[in-house]
Amino acid sequence: MSRVVAVEPVLPGDGYAQGAITEAVGPLVAPDPARAALLRRLHASAGVRRRHLVLPLDQYAGLHSLGATNAVFVREGAVLAEQASRRALAAAGLEPADVDHVFATSVTGVAAPSLDVLLAERLGLRSGVRRTPSFGLGCAGGAGGLARVHDHLRGRPGDVSLLVSVELCSLTLQHGDDSTANMVASGLFGDGAAAVVVVGADHPLAQDGAADGAAVGSGSAATAAPAAGRQRRTARVVDTRSRLYPGTTAALGWEVRDTGFAIVLSAGLPDLLRAHLLADVKDLLAEHDVTPSEVPTWVVHAGGPRVIDAVRDALGLSEDAVRESRASLADAGNLSSASVLDVLARTLARSEAPPGSLAVLMAFGPGVSCELVLLRLEGR
Repeated sequence: MSRVVAVEPVLPGDGYAQGAITEAVGPLVAPDPARAALLRRLHASAGVRRRHLVLPLDQYAGLHSLGATNAVFVREGAVLAEQASRRALAAAGLEPADVDHVFATSVTGVAAPSLDVLLAERLGLRSGVRRTPSFGLGCAGGAGGLARVHDHLRGRPGDVSLLVSVELCSLTLQHGDDSTANMVASGLFGDGAAAVVVVGADHPLAQDGAADGAAVGSGSAATAAPAAGRQRRTARVVDTRSRLYPGTTAALGWEVRDTGFAIVLSAGLPDLLRAHLLADVKDLLAEHDVTPSEVPTWVVHAGGPRVIDAVRDALGLSEDAVRESRASLADAGNLSSASVLDVLARTLARSEAPPGSLAVLMAFGPGVSCELVLLRLEGR
């Protein structure tokens, strides 16, 4: 089994209270007073206290085109990708030269050369590093990326993979679009990035005890403590599942306009999860002779209050089981593909579940798609 040895989310700037964001972007999205009142209610009910934005609030009024917003994405996204990656590698006790494979995912901007190429230059990765850039997995990209990294490491069990998610959701703000979907998005999504270091089963850091306070560098004795003084647990990837729900391609995604990426967001997404998620989770667990009631830890994408509610209800979970998802949403908003990785970092830092117990990580994206990863938690 591949082993997750470090997870490091990063957020730009100092952040803004939700009310301050509402006051600044509300007039840009919904200048009509009647619609503005609805926008304020939607923002207030989003389950978000604070969000981090890649630009100062007063600069969003000047962004009107895909070209302008995408230029910011490329410039600032590369910075956040580097910050998250350096922190994750330091937490794992590794150097950039140790990385064999990079999986980069985003759905809020495009770049060619892709972000993984820009990251390779900024970090100093080897020229022979393998790369997998991904666009389109959406909010499922963190979970799907972890699953695809695991697939890679099954074939190359001695490798080190670096999963990098960068999402600058604020850059998709659509001026003058007072559709309910755009107003919801303007109050729900935040900006951020995350990097995850995963090693194959034959790598020294995958051996029992190797990642618990120890470090392996590229031929050196260099060590690094976990970032910000946090002693985190590690986890092994046991299994994965991917699901596409037929007939749902119009339920979630982007409409690409001259003004940028306009959100497509169906109000029926929570009901879709209630209808299908339990069967999908049971399918994942059945091969391991486990039922959902026997899983103590759930790492749920913080897609919004109704999405979290739907997962809780579909699986019969307690409110405590989705505590870290609620906290991530409140502290940072929905970070798209980076969201579930932020929840994973919180879980590994705070979970009191016994070593060897299982955790199910999940996220949902365009398709509509569901990505599931079965983890086995290890001690601190």
